[in-house]
Amino acid sequence: MMKDLVSPQNFNVMVSKLSDVLVRALDAPLGYAINWGRIWSLWPVHLETACCSVEFGASSSPRYDVERFGIIEAFGSLRQCDLIVVQGTVTRKMAPRLRMVYDQMAEPKYVIAMGACAITGGLFFDSYNVLPGIDSVVPVDVYVPGCPPRPETLIQGCMLLQEKIKRSKIK
Repeated sequence: MMKDLVSPQNFNVMVSKLSDVLVRALDAPLGYAINWGRIWSLWPVHLETACCSVEFGASSSPRYDVERFGIIEAFGSLRQCDLIVVQGTVTRKMAPRLRMVYDQMAEPKYVIAMGACAITGGLFFDSYNVLPGIDSVVPVDVYVPGCPPRPETLIQGCMLLQEKIKRSKIK
């Protein structure tokens, strides 16, 4: 009887069940810890083409200080950034470059569309060369409305992104 329990087939089933139990037991705490790290260390690259960049710059000033929300200011390499903040009008000529920047970023990557121009084309929506929103080029996680949006709005958008990351599952 004991010999039947220790047979190779039963041993393999037991090991697979044990690994399932371990994965379920560790998935939630590890996922929470990984997401916690992602939330408080967003490294943005910003693609700025218009007046929203001034507001983005103001958000890093001592008055607003986005670093206290876990957003590290302008980082050097695209390959180390995980957040792109697209600010201002994106033309059809710039769209492939935006996609190239997005593709070079590290996984998981997040996108914030900041301002009316990035979301809908803004004042130039009926122009032949302006994109009617960047969501046709890259997947957008958070839209920050306004023309231009104030730094508080950008910070609120970043906090919404952090909530989205907090609820995401680890792949």
